[in-house]
Amino acid sequence: MSKPPFQQIVTEYGPLVLRVIRAVLGPDDAEDAWSETFLAAMKAYPDLPSEANVEAWLVTIAHHKAIDATRANARRPAPVEELPERPSRIGRPQDWDGDLWQALKALPDRQRQAVAYHYLAGLPYKEIGALTGCSADAARRAAADGIKTLRSTYPRDTDEMGVARR
Repeated sequence: MSKPPFQQIVTEYGPLVLRVIRAVLGPDDAEDAWSETFLAAMKAYPDLPSEANVEAWLVTIAHHKAIDATRANARRPAPVEELPERPSRIGRPQDWDGDLWQALKALPDRQRQAVAYHYLAGLPYKEIGALTGCSADAARRAAADGIKTLRSTYPRDTDEMGVARR
């Protein structure tokens, strides 16, 4: 039993696949997902067994393309009425403490990275170790040593309201 030409598959099942995709994604993304479905199907068609259920096969591909479209839409920025305040051109908040950067810069690389990754980014020590090429215990030690050094090299007096006094 030989397979029909791919064009015949598109003609026969194209409207069904489009209806399914429209029902899943809505009309805005359906045509792109339909095209992607048939492009993927065209590439895989030569390997499809002649006794395969073509309709189920196409709907499965369409399902995967619909998932891809849904994920892509979730990653797109959402429109907002007001734009947030523009970040500083120098990449730091206006109230950045340059002395703190000097204290951080003085730390050994691994300590500075461990402090930043754990205390600023919230990464667990296991992930920090993987990023910096050491064990989780070594990352924990580096962060602890870095904080200890910062506490001694970056004293900052504050009053009871948390306002810095110099």
